[in-house]
Amino acid sequence: MKTILKSLFVVVGLIMVSCGGDKKVDKFGNPVSEDKTTTETAKSETSAFPLAEKGKEIFEGKGTCATCHKPDIKLVGPSIIDIAKIYKEKNANMITFLKGEGEPIVDPTQYEVMKANFALTKTFSDEELQSLEQYIYSQVK
Repeated sequence: MKTILKSLFVVVGLIMVSCGGDKKVDKFGNPVSEDKTTTETAKSETSAFPLAEKGKEIFEGKGTCATCHKPDIKLVGPSIIDIAKIYKEKNANMITFLKGEGEPIVDPTQYEVMKANFALTKTFSDEELQSLEQYIYSQVK
C-alpha cells in the first residue's frame, strides 16, 4: 500500500512540475527561450503593416508575384526592396500601378512583362491590393 501511495505522489508531483507554465518547446521537445527583442520587433512590424501577412500570401500564391520578384535580387522584375524604396522616394501610388492605371517608375524596360499581369491584379479587391502594398513596404527595414 505504501509503495502505491509513493508511486501516486511521484506521478502527481511530475504532472504538477511538467504543467508549470507556458514553456515553449521545439519540435523535438527541447525548451526554447523567446527573444523579447525579436518578438517586440515582430509586433511593431505587424502594427505598422497589419495586412502584410495577407499580402505575403497573395504575393507568393494567388498573385504569382514571387515568380518574377524576389526580396533582394532582380530576377525578371525588380526586387521587392527596390520597388518599395523607389515608390517611397517618389511618393508614388503602387495600387494605381497594380490596377494598370499608373506609369512604370521602377524598371520601365520590364513594363510589357508586368502589363500581362494586370489582367490578374485588376481583379484584386482594394484590401488585397493594400495587403500587397503593405507586404512590399514591410520588406524595407
